[in-house]
This record gives sequence, structure tokens and C-alpha cells, in this order.
Amino acid sequence: MKRTLLCALLLAATAVPAGAANLVKTYSYFAVGGRTLEDIEAQLSKRGPQVKSTGSRHPGATQMAFTTRISYAGQSGSCRIADAAVTVKVKVILPEWSRPRKADADVRLFWDTLSSDIKRHEERHVEIAKNHARELEDALKAAYPQKDCDAAKAKAAQITAAILARHDRAQVQFDRVESVNFESRILRLLRYRVERIGNGRLPPT
Repeated sequence: MKRTLLCALLLAATAVPAGAANLVKTYSYFAVGGRTLEDIEAQLSKRGPQVKSTGSRHPGATQMAFTTRISYAGQSGSCRIADAAVTVKVKVILPEWSRPRKADADVRLFWDTLSSDIKRHEERHVEIAKNHARELEDALKAAYPQKDCDAAKAKAAQITAAILARHDRAQVQFDRVESVNFESRILRLLRYRVERIGNGRLPPT
């Protein structure tokens, strides 16, 4: 499940409040119908969010945008980054099943397991983004002074590009690992959920 990564850099010459990287998160949902596993699979393929990088639809997605605000302090013969604040805005897109009354128990069990795993997957993408936003903010604040503010801005752009590139690679690598382990993970989660239902720790589906 690849991400739509919208990385925006705003270099501002005004002071901004100090603090850790900010996360702004919203959710949206798309409807999924069907009574059988085949129906649900078809609905996810038809109605899931389309990712531009792949051109295909996915059962869930997270759209991300990084915004960096930087203030500079110039002195005789040097200029430094006085402060930096990074905000990452994410929109998590998840499926919502319109559960029919006559859906079989095994279908309900599979959906509960699958939808929980989709949400966990997307939340991990959010966590990766926030970790890199914090890393970017710390790196900008720790940057050495430059000969002038133009050089300081160029250094900020260089730092930002490098860390956002690492962020993109981390997201792709996470998707790759998750894709390889998908089947075994779902089977393990299904067994675990059945066990918890059996010992009364979860209500029946």
C-alpha cells in the first residue's frame, strides 16, 4: 500500500513557536458492501482510494504533507537557523463495511480481522511520518551557521530534501515488508481472534 506523499517546503523568515514536530490527523471512510469474501474483495478493488504512484486502488491509504517553517538570525559574517517548526498533515482513508444481516460468521470474522489490520498498517505510516518530521525539526535546529542567510536557506533545503528522501524510503520499505508478510500475518491474526472469542475475551462476531 504505497502512500501519496505531498512534501511541501515553506521557508519563512518569521519567528515561529518552538516545540516538537506537530501532527494534524484526519480520517475519511469509503463504503464497502457485499456478503461474501469475494464481494468484499471486489468492493475494495473498485472503491478503495487510488494511489497516483501506482495507478491502482488500495484497501486503505494515508496522504501526507510536510510543512516546514524556519526563522533565521543574521550576524556580522554569518547567518543561522534561529528556529524551525515542522508540521505533518495526514489524512487516513479507511474502508467501512455496510454489514448485511445475513453475512456469515466467518465473513464477519475475516472482515473484523482485515479492517483492524488495515487501520494498524495506516497508523504505522503516520508514525513513520511523525518520526521523520521530528528528525527534520531537530536537524534544522542543530544546523551550523552559514556565511549568510542565502547559504543558510540552501543548507535548510538540503537537510529537508535528505530527510524527506529517507522518509519516503522508509515508507516504501515498510510497505514491501508488510506485503510479503500479509498472508501469514492475517492467518495469525485470525487464529488469535478465534482464540480470544473462544475464551470469552472477545464477543462473537
